[in-house]
Formats: sequence, C-alpha cells, structure tokens
Amino acid sequence: MAFPERFSNLPEYAFPRLRKLLDAYAPGGPVVHMTIGEPRHPFPAWVGDVIADSLEGIGRYPANDGTPELQTAIAAWIARRYGVNVSADRQVLPLNGTREGLFNACFALCPETKGGKVPVVLMPNPFYQVYAVAALAVGAEPVYVAATAATGDLPDYASLPPEILERVSIAYLCSPANPQGAVADAGWWRDLIALAERYDFQIFADECYSELYRDTPPPGALEIAAQMGAHPERVVIFHSLSKRSNMPGLRSGFAAGGPESIARMKQLRNYAGAPLPLPLQAVATRAWSDEAHVEENRALYRAKYAIADDIFGDVPGYTPPQAGFFLWLPVADGEAAALTLWRETGVRVLPGAYLARAVDGVTPGADRLRVAMVAPEDEMRDGLTRLRSCLYGE
Repeated sequence: MAFPERFSNLPEYAFPRLRKLLDAYAPGGPVVHMTIGEPRHPFPAWVGDVIADSLEGIGRYPANDGTPELQTAIAAWIARRYGVNVSADRQVLPLNGTREGLFNACFALCPETKGGKVPVVLMPNPFYQVYAVAALAVGAEPVYVAATAATGDLPDYASLPPEILERVSIAYLCSPANPQGAVADAGWWRDLIALAERYDFQIFADECYSELYRDTPPPGALEIAAQMGAHPERVVIFHSLSKRSNMPGLRSGFAAGGPESIARMKQLRNYAGAPLPLPLQAVATRAWSDEAHVEENRALYRAKYAIADDIFGDVPGYTPPQAGFFLWLPVADGEAAALTLWRETGVRVLPGAYLARAVDGVTPGADRLRVAMVAPEDEMRDGLTRLRSCLYGE
C-alpha cells in the first residue's frame, strides 16, 4: 500500500517525544507538570448555567458559520479591543479552536502556485507545529525563520532574499509569541504588513495569547493594517477562548479578516468543518461579551510573572516574558536539562528544540526550556523554585 510522502519528514510531535525522553526514569520528587499550555485557572462560574439554559440546542445541527449572536459578539469584541469595525456575518468565522482555523485557512487561501512556482509559507522557528503541517498539506514550501534573542524573539522575514519573498503566499506570526512571550509592537506589525503589501502575501496572525499581558495590551495585526489602509484581505487574525477565558475544553475560537478570505474559509467549512454545538456557542457568545473574568485571569498571571521574576531575575540570560504564560529559560542543552530536572526533582518541562526545526544544522531553542506557568500559584512557585535550585543553583 502506498502512503503520501508529504509528512514523512515531520519530527515526532513534542509530547510523545518528551514521554520517550522522560518516562523511562522515575521522577526525583513530587511531580509538577509544566509542559502543556493548558490553563488551570477557574473558568467563569456562569458557564454551567449558560449550557443548561441552551441545552435544547443539542437536538439541532449547529450553524456552520456560527450563530448570529456569536458572530455579533465577536465583532463587537474586535471593535472594543482593536477599534476596528468588521461585518459580523461577512468578516467573522467562529471556529472549533484556533488550530482548526490555522490549518484550514491554508487550504482555503494558499494558491497552488505563485508566479508559476511553488508557493512559500513563512513561519517563526520555534513555532506552533500546525503551521508546518498546514504548509505541507497544501503542497507549499515551509520556510522556517529563526526567532531568537538576536532577532528580539520574533522572525526577521524582511531579511529573506527576494527570490524567497516573491514566492511567499502566507506568513504565520504568533504574537504574543509561543514560546518566547515576545510581543510584536505596532512598528513591527507595520514593517511586516508593508512587506506583505510589497510582495503580495497574506499574514495569518495567531493572537490567542493576546489577553495575557503585564501592563499594555499588545497591538493586533488587524488594528495596524486598518490604520495603514492595507489591502482588506491582507490580514487574517485568529483568537481563542482557551487562554483568555480558561476554557480550553470548549474548543472555541474565531478567525476574522477580509470578506473574500472569510467567504473562502466558510465555503471549505461547508464541506469539511465541524461547527461548535449550540450550547457551547452560547457560552462563547457570553464569554466574548464579558471582560470581568478576563481581568481576573490577567491579575493571576501578573502575580505569576512577579514570582518568576523574583526566582529567576538574577539568572544570566533570563528574559521576563512580556505576555502569555510561558518562561523561555536559558540552559546549555534543553534535552539534557529537562531530563536532569525530571530525574532529580520531578518537575516536568519541555525542551525548546521540540518546538523547532533544524535549519543549516542549527535548531533555535536547543539551548532553552519552555516552562508553562499554568499550575495554581503555590504549585507553580514550588516547581520554579526546584527548577532554579536544580539547574542554576541557589
């Protein structure tokens, strides 16, 4: 039997790879899980009531494009958050989490060729793994662009040679960044959008960490594109309730962008999508309409930033995250450090190399650990204290 070759060179996914690295060894202390970015703060207390009040929706097929109420709530949130008015029914598409959208948008919007050549899809390196799989699935060439301390932990797409940029159809960018916690400021977005205008490619802005920040709300790609008067189809943004509202199990997010882009994504979803059940769409409608629980959540993360800064502030190379909930800690070798930490303390973290691809023999993040600050505060403090003592000394 023949199988496709398009995914044959994908590395093993990060978490099975981590299990192979660690699970042959007993933990060296009480286990603290700091690997997966799964929020563990309480979700809003009203979620159960909204589901109960909407339970009759289980007996009906959900609207493929989202209910009008959900579309309107999302459009209203975009207007409040970014000052951009979008059409609720023409420029918004509710999703089963952002991963669905980030993958399927490539199918809906990446052309088969560009200038008669294989199209290029740009992505930061390290990166969220769905970007690479989406590019390969549509027959595009993924180009991994280092996002390291030398580049401000964001990719320098403008440094690519013109022969690459002329083939670019899509550029993925996560801001706030996973795993580094860096934020693309307004100037950075303006430069990328100007580059996209010059070379005529789309920007897929993965902004699912946008509401977790220290002090200043990160600017959004759609916001800056509107200020610049960029092509209306230039940017597609992706957001989620997983991090913002502590509801990863709801599997609810959205894409928003130009009407032609969203129409094409909706058309594909008619054939291959899985809309959110109606009771969960009702929860999402309430969540996008409420900021009180988001402010409470953000306060919890600000306290965690302070704890991390206190524990690691004098560690050479430590960079306080600007946003999100990951620490990106410097070590000599990420795999070796993760294994030592597990065997000596029971703290479980992710080697940075597991989120990256080697380019010209160099793997960005090979000298880093990604540490998720999602556990309750006391548990997180304990885990970080043990990590500090084990890997950096008292």
